[in-house]
Amino acid sequence: MEFTFVSRFFRTKGRSMDHSAAEERNLTVSRVNETSVIRGIRTEDAEMRKFLFTLGCYEGEEITVISRLADNYVVHIKGARYSIDRELARSILI
Repeated sequence: MEFTFVSRFFRTKGRSMDHSAAEERNLTVSRVNETSVIRGIRTEDAEMRKFLFTLGCYEGEEITVISRLADNYVVHIKGARYSIDRELARSILI
């Protein structure tokens, strides 16, 4: 009986965490040639945030993944193409 209670408790807790993760999509889940709107930048690294801002990655701007090769993404932002790695792509929320 205790096992069932504990199992239900952890299952419910796990669902709520999955639900919040589903709401927060980053650029790595975007399809090729799909235009998305940037909802924000999530990173603790100030240098990375500054670099993305210089590329034109800020809230409300459109971004398109042109191609994806291994851990590199070619993206189109504000009329220019850039190659970014997976870590940068994960920090861009769409």
